[in-house]
Amino acid sequence: MEREEQEKIFSKKIRAGKRTYFFDVRATRSNDYYLTVTESRRFQKDGDFVYEKSKLFIYKEDFDKVVEALQETVDHIKSELMPHVDFEQFKNSEDDFHEKHHSKRNDEDLLGSSYKWD
Repeated sequence: MEREEQEKIFSKKIRAGKRTYFFDVRATRSNDYYLTVTESRRFQKDGDFVYEKSKLFIYKEDFDKVVEALQETVDHIKSELMPHVDFEQFKNSEDDFHEKHHSKRNDEDLLGSSYKWD
């Protein structure tokens, strides 16, 4: 088994249209923990579907600062920039989209060999 799979402790997946986000807790060799946030985007290139992947590493000393900044930023967008948008509408529409368009796909498809790394 690859080292990357051995060190994965917890994982949460969010499907969002042509994007999928993976939140993975991983362990270092010294049993310290960190978070990786991976965005996988599906697009068509030369007639084939390929996936582009971007990854962000967040370390324990930054957890609280990152969560706070993310929440402040999202709150600002919702209340100051887009107060007219009902964000609740997106919760169910994504589930419906996933059921219609991705019901036969699995994680192996998303983590296939056709990746472009940022």
